[in-house]
Amino acid sequence: MQVLDWLGRRWTLRVLWELRDGALPFRALQERCDAVSPTVLNDRLRELRDAGMVELQEGRGYMLTLDGRSLGDVLMPLHGWAERWARRARTRRAP
Repeated sequence: MQVLDWLGRRWTLRVLWELRDGALPFRALQERCDAVSPTVLNDRLRELRDAGMVELQEGRGYMLTLDGRSLGDVLMPLHGWAERWARRARTRRAP
């Protein structure tokens, strides 16, 4: 499925997640996405803009479009699952 391949690209979901609460300038977005290189972040933002998920607003930075925000309905349950999984994994490793 093409959309899963697109969403599965490294940093795509992370960028969408970081923009969920509002606009961020490039530098702030890069800081939130710890290890992403400027080149890769720029590529992902371009892909997301081309897909209509993100827009660049002068003076505000990158922000989700209506379509990008609607993806939050999918990301929130995934985030909840990941948090529960991480807690159980930490408990299993505890001595």
